[in-house]
Parts: sequence; structure tokens; C-alpha cells
Amino acid sequence: MQADLQKRLNRVIGQLGGVKAMLDDNRYCGDVLVQLAAAESAVRSISSRLLQNHLETCVVEQIQRGNVEVVDEVMQLMRKFSR
Repeated sequence: MQADLQKRLNRVIGQLGGVKAMLDDNRYCGDVLVQLAAAESAVRSISSRLLQNHLETCVVEQIQRGNVEVVDEVMQLMRKFSR
């Protein structure tokens, strides 16, 4: 999981570097926006995978230990990612 997320993040970092280069080269705005949309989509995908892993591991463990306050944390996270 960790290696996959790092690989995906490195890809996004590369995409953003490409976007910066496009801006530096004064490339067509539409092309830059397409690349930004791709990077945003990749970040959302990473966030979704990490959130699912968090729910399946950390949250389950906390609930099993009796810490039901973790549900409030999960709700806050869900609100952040549903925007």
C-alpha cells in the first residue's frame, strides 16, 4: 500500500512539474488546464485509497478498542473529501 501511494504521489509531483514548465513556456491555457485536471484526479484517487485504508485499519482498530469518538473524525474527513 505504502509503495503504491508513494509511486502515485511521485507521478503527481511529476505532472505538477510539467504544469509548471508549461506555464513557464507560456503554453496554451487549455492545455495547462487539462494537465491540472489530470493531476487533481490523481490526487483524489490517492486520497480515496488512503481514506479506505484508514477506515479498514485505524478506524476499525479504534472502534474495537471502544473509541467511538473516531466516528466524528471520520465524518470530518468525509466532509473534506466530498467537496
